[in-house]
Order: sequence, then structure tokens, then C-alpha cells
Amino acid sequence: MAGDNNDRMLFATALARRGGELGLQYFRQLETLTIESKGHQDLVSEADRNVETFIRQELAAQYPEDGVIGEEHAALAGGSGYTWVIDPIDGTANFLRGIPAWTVVIACVKEGVTVVGVIHEPSTGETFYGRRGGGAFLNDRPIKTSPTTSLTQGSVGTGFSNRREARAVAKLIDLLLQEGGVFFRNASGALMLAYVASGRLLAYVEEHMNAWDCLAGMLLVEEAGGLVIPPDPKTVLEEGTLVIAGGKGVFDKVHALCKEAFSL
Repeated sequence: MAGDNNDRMLFATALARRGGELGLQYFRQLETLTIESKGHQDLVSEADRNVETFIRQELAAQYPEDGVIGEEHAALAGGSGYTWVIDPIDGTANFLRGIPAWTVVIACVKEGVTVVGVIHEPSTGETFYGRRGGGAFLNDRPIKTSPTTSLTQGSVGTGFSNRREARAVAKLIDLLLQEGGVFFRNASGALMLAYVASGRLLAYVEEHMNAWDCLAGMLLVEEAGGLVIPPDPKTVLEEGTLVIAGGKGVFDKVHALCKEAFSL
């Protein structure tokens, strides 16, 4: 099993980088893209769809029995027990406005449990990746979550879901500031989770995230020595999940703030 997951991790890491190269081609010619709105602050372009199509084609060629779930195209059932979960461009709003904070995200799930996670940021060439039980890495270097025990010693990433009330996020930020902490947001939840795994952020919280946005990053945080609220393997692929992830030293404090802000 570990060997199989390692092969999948290596394949997904290379594939995310190739998908990122395709995404960069579109990023360099934004004025030519066709852009649509899927709702409030929710945009999609031909770049999103075409990068996902490319990734799906490569997965189908390498792992034809696996299922695939992606943000932009219909889910594909598989018979192997493995399901790939894809966000071709996480941070589309950044991407379409020329802000170089967007990622290609690939996770692999076995019977509801994430076993492989890859987050590639094409603009910097940074690739965060790992497999369950195998550690987490950034461009071949092992990474660890922050060891600090104080919220005053760094920043907490915050996301906002249009499926939840905005006032809950505002309350969380207010509580965090009262504790002497500061918040960070770059509009790519996957990238902020990667930053938690690598110790750049103390924690990341979002009241609701879709599976393709969060599963890879949550695995990386765990493999980097951090803690997460475990998603329900029976519902996470279809319904998404609450995300609270952070280094062990601050996790309980962040969790307590989220309980108050989100009325958990």
C-alpha cells in the first residue's frame, strides 16, 4: 500500500507541475481569456476547465480504474477504491486579476481517507507534497508546522465561504486580534494550508471548504506534524468540510476561537 501511494504521489507531483505549466501559459495572456461568473466572488475561465481536462486525461491514462472529482467537470466513478480530487486553479480570482497566488491542487483519496496531497504554485515553482505516513515536503525538503505556542508569534490564515455568514469570519478575526494575533488571507485556501504545513502560517481556518480545495493541504499539515479537524470520510467528497488546521502548539487555542466565532 505504501509503495502504491508513493508511486501515486510521485505521479501527482509531476502532473501538478505540468498542469501548472499549462496554467502559466494562460496566466501570461489573461486578456484573451473568456471569463464567466458562477456566483458571488466565484469566477471560472477556460484556463480552469482546460487545465482540469488535461489533468483528467493524464490520470485516466495512468490510472484508468480510479475515480475523479474536480471543481469544473462532472465526477467520474471508478472501481479501484481510489478517487482523485482536483482543483485545476485554486485562487481563480487571483489568477484572473494577475495576482500570482494560485495553485494546482491534486489529492488522492482511498475509501474516503486522503492518502496523497500535492499543491503546486507555478508562479514561484514551489511544490508542496506528501503521502499518508510518509511526511511532507517542499521541493524535496522536509517541512514542519510551526512549533510556537503563542498566537502572537505569527499569522493565522482565514478563508471565507459564501455558504456561511460573513459575520462569523468577522467575529473570528476580532477574537484573534484580541488575543494579540493577526490574520492573513491570500484568496487561495490550498496555498494557505501549504503555508501552515511549512511553518509560514501558524494555522488556517475556514468554516466550509470543498474537498478539492482542502484535502491535499489538510494531509500535508498532518504529515508536517500539525493537527486538523478530521473530515467525515462518508460526506467530505460531496459536501465539503469545516477546516481548522495548525501547529500543535496553537491548535487548541485556534479551535477554541473557532468554536466561539462559528458557534460549533
